[in-house]
Amino acid sequence: MLLSAKYVLPVSSDFIEDGSVLVRDDQIADIGPSAQLRQRYPQEPETDYGLAAILPGFIDCHTHLEYSVLRGLVHDSPYAAWKLRLSKKERLLTTMDWEDSAALGVLEALRSGVTTIADITDTGAPFRAAANVGLRGVIYRECGTVDRHKLDFVFDQATQDIAEWREHERGRQLLRIGIAPTALYKCHPEMFHKIAAYATDGTPVALHLAGSREEYDFVRYGASPFSVHATEVEGEGYSIEMPPWLATGVSPVQYVLNWGILDVPNVLAVHCVHVDDADIEALAERDVAVALCSRCNAQLAMGVAPLPKFIRAGLCLGLGTDSPAATDATDMIAEMRIGMLIQRAVAGRIKFVTAQRMLELGTLGSARALGLSDQVGSLEPGKQADIICLDLSNSNQAPTHDPNSAIVNTATQDNVLLTMIAGKILYDGHHRSGLDVERIFARAEEIRQKLRSNH
Repeated sequence: MLLSAKYVLPVSSDFIEDGSVLVRDDQIADIGPSAQLRQRYPQEPETDYGLAAILPGFIDCHTHLEYSVLRGLVHDSPYAAWKLRLSKKERLLTTMDWEDSAALGVLEALRSGVTTIADITDTGAPFRAAANVGLRGVIYRECGTVDRHKLDFVFDQATQDIAEWREHERGRQLLRIGIAPTALYKCHPEMFHKIAAYATDGTPVALHLAGSREEYDFVRYGASPFSVHATEVEGEGYSIEMPPWLATGVSPVQYVLNWGILDVPNVLAVHCVHVDDADIEALAERDVAVALCSRCNAQLAMGVAPLPKFIRAGLCLGLGTDSPAATDATDMIAEMRIGMLIQRAVAGRIKFVTAQRMLELGTLGSARALGLSDQVGSLEPGKQADIICLDLSNSNQAPTHDPNSAIVNTATQDNVLLTMIAGKILYDGHHRSGLDVERIFARAEEIRQKLRSNH
């Protein structure tokens, strides 16, 4: 099939005005000016989207889709307070609640033009939801405990799940399975060592790192809302005998360096807000990729990641929407726009961040960060047909001069006309995923009513 529009944005090269993309089976077969492709493939059926932009699907470099049903329920709190309030809500969710919440998240991702996710989960619900609809991604099984006596048990459970998920995905090649330690403040350091040893074969690893000031103070000084006694006061105690956290005197990045987890081949560090030059150098030396989550960081008063320094250091960078419980929407366009504006406000004119740069980070940059750039992230012959189309006819910039600017500055997730993964249309104004959309929406409202009634 031929997909045509006023603009085609390969991302890896300049945009094509009046362009087309030829899709054959699950791959991109050709790309170029519409007149040329129509002449080259005269019998090919064509869909012309008019004043629109065809581009690679958004690659969401960090998600927690199982939290979709919690959006809007815990607001107006900084990170530590938000985390404690959220954990109380979490305990009210049943296994089926988590499954339906993840299904809701997958539906929203598809409607928003997200074709690849990188999700950290301990329930496995996002894995099953993504597998059911054919969403591409990397799913990280989260594991951790502060009790060293439970390390082997917790780790064995995680690796058993990983083996089962890989067996389920054998031959389908849409989902890669990785592993992720829990947050630094609730993970025994030996778990980092165990994960590092496990992942020497290239198993993808993701970890939340240096995201909040509270985490930084906890690791370096041993005092923050995440200290053992403080969390016990909030009803979040660990129910084990252990001494309070002993201050390490170093940053979170330098702390995890001691346990080898950053030395394995395929590591994604999420956030990296509270880092100094030595931390950035250490990440760059080890080819650690970084997922930037600007909206979450701003919403929860976590701070601003030093994007210009990351770029200068040559780090591999992607964008993530993080938890819907914090950001309310799995919306990569909003992530690009807000991230760009925050960086401009902080970095100033000398280190000015462009719309084109943000669009690249949300597509090809995220693909590189996840080790998937040989398959997705740009529109090139031979790559997977993970393609989206955005309506620009109602853009505040119409007639459009620069489609990169129009998308990042004025488009919304409601402008998504098409979401295609591996040549299969999963959204075209209506969901084509096979999920029971009405049932999932009804279940989401039922769950939210339960959570609201339990303050």
